[in-house]
Parts: sequence; C-alpha cells; structure tokens
Amino acid sequence: MREAKSTRRYGRKLTALVLAVLTAMGVMATSMGTGKADAAPGFQEFWIDACGMPTNGAFGNKSMAPGKVKVRAWKKAGNQRTVILLDGMRAQYDRSGWEIETNVQNLVNQGVNVVEPIGGPNSFYTNWDAPSNFNGQQKRYMWGCVIDNRLVPALRGRGFKGKNGKYAIMGLSMGGSAALVHAAKRKDLYYAAGSLSGYNFLTAPGMRTMLRVAMLDVAPAPWNIDSMWGPPWSPRWAANDPARIINQLHGLKLYIGAGNGFFGKYNYPKNVVDDFLKGTPLELLAFATTKAFEISATVQGLRPMTYYANGTHAWGYWQDMVWNAKRRGFFN
Repeated sequence: MREAKSTRRYGRKLTALVLAVLTAMGVMATSMGTGKADAAPGFQEFWIDACGMPTNGAFGNKSMAPGKVKVRAWKKAGNQRTVILLDGMRAQYDRSGWEIETNVQNLVNQGVNVVEPIGGPNSFYTNWDAPSNFNGQQKRYMWGCVIDNRLVPALRGRGFKGKNGKYAIMGLSMGGSAALVHAAKRKDLYYAAGSLSGYNFLTAPGMRTMLRVAMLDVAPAPWNIDSMWGPPWSPRWAANDPARIINQLHGLKLYIGAGNGFFGKYNYPKNVVDDFLKGTPLELLAFATTKAFEISATVQGLRPMTYYANGTHAWGYWQDMVWNAKRRGFFN
C-alpha cells in the first residue's frame, strides 16, 4: 500500500519526538487505571462464533463455550445508536475492562447501546498470520472476522439499532488503533470510530520493537509478534497502521484522545509508582502517535474530534473521554 504524502512529509518531523518517547518508555506495560462500573439496565450476555480462533479454553482454562466468543451488552428500547467498545492489551475472559473499571455502560440511559466483546489479550483485534508459537497457541487469532463478520450481524439480528444500520466503534490502547482500522476497512458497518490513548502510528521508528517487548509480558506470556502481521517489513503492518491508511477514513466521524503523561485526578497515591513507571511512559507514547495522526489527518482534510488533558494510561481518563465524546455529539 502506498504511503500517504502527508504521512511521509510529517512523519520525519515527528521521528525525534517518537524516538524520545520510546526511549523514555523502557518497557511497555499494561493499561492501568481505577474506577468501578455502575449498574446499567438492559444487560444481556450472548455468544458468537469465534471464526475458528482460540477461545478462553485455548491455554488450559475451562471454556464455557468452546469455539465461541462471549459478548456482554446493554440495550434499551428506543435507543437508536450502538457503540462497540474494544479492550486493551490485557483483556480478560470474564468481563471487559470497560465494565470492570468504568461507568460507560450507562450510555444506555442516554440513547446509546453498549456492546463489549470479551477476550483477546494482545490480539489488536485483528486476523493474525499464524498462531503465537512462543506460548503454545493452537490456532491463530481471527478477531477481524469475529468483530466484522460475526458480531455486527449478531447485533443486527438482536435489534441493536445504529445510524443507517451502522455502528460506532471505540477502543483504548491496542483497541484504539484497531477501532480506526476496522472502521476504515468496513465503512459499510461503521459510521464513527474512536481511539483513546491508542497507538495510531504503528510503523513509526521503534514502534514495532516496543510492541515486541510489550507482547512478551502479557499472559499467557510470551507472545510472538511476528505471528500477528509478520516481520517488520511485511506490508500488513502498513495495512493496519491508522496513520498509513488515513485516506480510507474519509466519511467517518472520528474521535482521538490521549493524556499528556502528567499526573491528574485519577492518579491515586497508592498507585504512584506504577503510574510513574508505566502509566506515564505509555501515555507519552500514545500522545506522540496521536498527535502525529492528527497532523496527517488534518492535512488530508479530516477533522477528528480531539481530547488532550492531564493524565496517564489509566481507566478513569478513558471513561472521561467517552463521556466527552457523547457530549460533543460523536454518537449522533
């Protein structure tokens, strides 16, 4: 895929900033945060086909539905919009971090149904080239198939309304860049995409190396990043990099946000060490790549909604971003 002119032009200017952040990071770590979900009405849980990929039983854990992906959702009669929320790198198999750590399920009380697919740690919600041989994965991830070809039809069949039959999709961290890519490639399914502290310039200098390091430390560790999109020179990296497919995002409503790495209202004293060593470097990286994406998007004639504030890589800030997006009409 040919690189957009704006990416070539501005990517070089941002290289120094990205490299500085990468150096400061040291080691990429988990999405951190605090918070607690409030009760929300209209809850339902259902299972969809896993497109042949491993489920939570793939690594020796008991699976309630082999070959299926669990979905937890909140729907209310009369709601005309639906958002699919993607998790971060340490996604669990019982509930989404969105449900565990935030109150965004309460969007259902304000006209927006909420859908959370469960599982997929380190998956980037994409179709992998091969199983991760480092940790004994038996079958390759197929999250591209699951989200677009199984989840969306299941939502339509269950009466989840959307704008002209299309849905919004948002994610945090790894789920942020994934949301942009899903929407870019399937504008027949999505009308809006949001990336919250996402890594929106995945082919920037050093990014693939840092992701390689990060994926060695997510259970069941270690993961082989070359099994995802191939080696660094594979064209699949560019095909899944939001900054490299900006021209495919025209016609979508976009929302991008990141903290500046400084401590804010959700950095509690008990978490100060982790927040400083992990949350701050991660958010600096998200901030740098999000700014790079914003510059390229603007040059290409896109006008994404943006959100920048004090904060680290933590759930409370992502919760604020979702409600900020709601107030500004992102779901309309």
